[in-house]
Amino acid sequence: MALVGPSTSACLRRLNPLLFSARRRPAWTPRRAARRFCAAVVASERDVFTSPEVAKSFDFTNEERIYKWWESQGFFKPSFDRGGDPFVIPMPPPNVTGSLHMGHAMFVTLEDIMIRYFRMKGRPTLWLPGTDHAGIATQLVVEKMLAAEGIKRTELTREEFTKRVWEWKEKYGGTITNQIKRLGASCDWSRECFTLDEQLSRAVIEAFIRLHEKGLIYQGIIIIYVTYSITEQIVCVLVFLSVYCIT
Repeated sequence: MALVGPSTSACLRRLNPLLFSARRRPAWTPRRAARRFCAAVVASERDVFTSPEVAKSFDFTNEERIYKWWESQGFFKPSFDRGGDPFVIPMPPPNVTGSLHMGHAMFVTLEDIMIRYFRMKGRPTLWLPGTDHAGIATQLVVEKMLAAEGIKRTELTREEFTKRVWEWKEKYGGTITNQIKRLGASCDWSRECFTLDEQLSRAVIEAFIRLHEKGLIYQGIIIIYVTYSITEQIVCVLVFLSVYCIT
């Protein structure tokens, strides 16, 4: 007597359609098996993978070595030339000034699960990484750095201050990116974006123009209560801004 019949399969699909889909592609074909076997052989020859039985305690450096090998093999880059319906997730950009916390770890884990699932199904899959400029937070950090050097922001021109901000970003802005990599996130880092990149800035301006032309946004006056700290002094400001509001 068969343990799994048509009715049982239907029940399993209802319980978990991701694992028990009637349209699932075969997990192993001769061609797939040959490709994965060759990749495993090359990885073993280059000492990328180490059996956990060899060491008495887990060596976290193995993770970094394996991740770099994944990147070098282009496993995270989509193959759009194969056709099929692309699956793309733009990463919610974390602040460039920040460091990883539990919220980041949660969204990275959930998005990585979805990306790897559709990648294994054979669909062209792209996880687009990036970071946010975090304007106010970045300005405060740079102002504190200048204060430590005995320099006030008002003593610099706009161009000089902007230059110092970009210098800080290039030097210290990669902390959270490296932490996300250590989580094993399978992003295509060759496409990494920054919210102040010229291409993205043009895209934002174009989007606002199109929304305004369609009458979907309007310009209005709002009040923002801002509290921030500079050199240990708390400053509270009421700011009147002319902004575009979504209808």
